[in-house]
Amino acid sequence: MSYFNLEELEVYQLAESFSDEIWVAVACWDYFAKDTVGKQMVRSADSISANIAEGYGRYHYKENRNFCYFSRGSIIETKGWLKKSRNRSLITEEEFSELFEKLQAIHLKLNAYMKFIGKAAKSEIKPD
Repeated sequence: MSYFNLEELEVYQLAESFSDEIWVAVACWDYFAKDTVGKQMVRSADSISANIAEGYGRYHYKENRNFCYFSRGSIIETKGWLKKSRNRSLITEEEFSELFEKLQAIHLKLNAYMKFIGKAAKSEIKPD
């Protein structure tokens, strides 16, 4: 299945970088904010690249695609935590816009990757 290494996959690189940015942003919050919104946002952001990696390590394209669906769910969840962070003045409007834009790019790249592996899965199916 592997046409390239996981570390060469652009969507994975972007997701890893994004989750590191979330970590840095949350690290400076006060205890209550970290313990409530912060932990949830870090977990959902980390889950994006973690699910891409887990799916990539699976043998079948269909399994890989299922983990991409989980990753996409984590993207949507992270968008929600970003909105809460902005609304609760944990991040500035500028920080929100920058992070949200990066998350949108990851979302688009993930959809393209899923389309790619979907086509590969169809070519894997052999007629009886």
